[in-house]
Order: sequence, then C-alpha cells, then structure tokens
Amino acid sequence: MPEVNEYARVLQILYNKSLILEQTSDFHPVLRFWYFDAMAHLDYSISVLSYNADSPRNLMSREYLKHRADQAADISLAVFPAFLAWLEENHIADFEKFPLFIQKIYSLKDPASYRSFRINFNPDDKRAVPPEHFQMMVDEMFERSYLSAQYNGSSVAQKLDEFIASCR
Repeated sequence: MPEVNEYARVLQILYNKSLILEQTSDFHPVLRFWYFDAMAHLDYSISVLSYNADSPRNLMSREYLKHRADQAADISLAVFPAFLAWLEENHIADFEKFPLFIQKIYSLKDPASYRSFRINFNPDDKRAVPPEHFQMMVDEMFERSYLSAQYNGSSVAQKLDEFIASCR
C-alpha cells in the first residue's frame, strides 16, 4: 500500500475538524462567505500538494473556486478586502482575530496572495508551503476567538457593518 504523503495527512486533519458546535447561519453573512472562501483556498492549497493537480478532486475544487471568485465580485461581498485593510490600520486587535494567513493575504503591507487559488506567501519563492504551516492554518481556522468573531453582534461584525455604512 502506498504511503500517504505528509500533505494528505494535513488534509485529513482538516477533514476531521468540525463546526458542529457552531451556528454558522448566525455568522455575519459577509464574514461567513469569506470564512468559507478561506477554507476553500486552504483545502485546495493542501489538495494540490496531496494529489495530482488534474485529479477529479482538484479539478472540481478549481471550478468551485472560480464560482466563488464570481460571487466575491458582488458589491455586498467585495467590501471585505478593504475592510480588512481598514481593520489592520485602525483596529489591530480585531484584525489579529483573523488567522495569520488571512491577515497576510489581505494586508496591503505583505506580498502574500492567492495565486491560481493557492495560498502563496512569497511570489518569488517556488518552494511549497511546508505541511506544518498548513496544519497551523487549519488549526487557526477553528480557534475559538476567530469563530466568535464571525457571529453577528461580535465586535468584528459590528465594525464591518459600520464600515459598509461608511462606504455608501
């Protein structure tokens, strides 16, 4: 039997996590969309290192992420990147409730981004993100402080509503 690679192990850790104790329907709608968007990018980033890039699993994930990219262009959702940049400048404590990889992706001061739907911290570095870094990202996605910040009524959700109102 072939050995499971180290990235597939991290993917299994992700799939063993659960939001069963959360009421994701009570997440702020914009924060909910971007929570699952980050989760989809994380899943895809690990999957392309776990399986052949053109496996049915990865092909389906790419199609799903293309669809999410179209949804993200919706005016009600498109405010999120600017909101995180504003949080970073004005409310660092709330900004730091987000997982580090999300902070880096949306920071205007950091070169990190999603490239071909994959998490990329340094566009000049051609090496894969180490599996232990992905495991930390997975764990951060389920940290209590981050999940609590997703709910309607949280300080992050309130600031997001204020930010959206100020953009009108």
